[in-house]
Amino acid sequence: MRARRALLYVPADDWHKIQKATTLGVDCVCLDLEDGVAQNRKEEARQNIARALATLDFGRAERLVRINGLESGLAEVDLAAVLPNRPDGIVLPKVLTAEDLRWVEAQIGAAEQRAGWPSGTIILLAIIERARAFLHLPEICQATPRLEALIFGAEDLAAELGVKRTREGWELFHARSTLVMHAAAFGLQAIDWVTVDFQDIGWVRQEAERGAALGFNGKQIIHPNQVLPVQAAFTPSPEEIAWARELLAAFEAHQAQGKGAFAWQGQMVDRPVIRRAEGILARAQAAGALD
Repeated sequence: MRARRALLYVPADDWHKIQKATTLGVDCVCLDLEDGVAQNRKEEARQNIARALATLDFGRAERLVRINGLESGLAEVDLAAVLPNRPDGIVLPKVLTAEDLRWVEAQIGAAEQRAGWPSGTIILLAIIERARAFLHLPEICQATPRLEALIFGAEDLAAELGVKRTREGWELFHARSTLVMHAAAFGLQAIDWVTVDFQDIGWVRQEAERGAALGFNGKQIIHPNQVLPVQAAFTPSPEEIAWARELLAAFEAHQAQGKGAFAWQGQMVDRPVIRRAEGILARAQAAGALD
């Protein structure tokens, strides 16, 4: 599964912003048909997406499209417009149940069959931003093999819950942890909320580091200023990589001697510690941080 440290939303009715997004070295560019686009500009945005997917070089960035939610009545039109140009993935907002994802999966599967593409070419990412969705997370996580990530939608959830949004975000801590737990349990990635204050780079970095500490794999962003601090927060440091490599080398040596748990650098090492080291190197590999 590819690294999705920074997922950048770009309003699809703005061709200039789409072009700029392809130059930023971001992990995922998500061309947005939903919240970032006014109702009277949806068709222009669809045309821009088709043009961008057909003509622009996105480099190593994953090319995602966020369609409008099923409740909007626009999702079918969105998919019909963008799927023929083969995006890498569809981001579905306002997911409520597994049936929502299965409906989109059927549309994608039909498009793949018509075009003669291999089944599973186009993936799915689900935005979890409604209270009802949290009650159905186990079913949502198993809805389709196309699903690769859960995305935490903080603002919609906060509005529905009626909580007061604070800078620290403790009012949504339980929901964030619940999403991470389910993603881990079902082998999915977890993508954290947007930091709306994009001008305070120090705060963006701090929120990204907190998200990484909570177990998120990446973070949604809305401005080019957020790319580098977010990518840095979700990339293992050189010190972490060195620690993991040295530990795994010591583990292999002890295994060769028939030893299980062993003492290393003042701590007892057993299988969970080894898995942590392996995870660090896997994330570094996915981010291109290994030499």
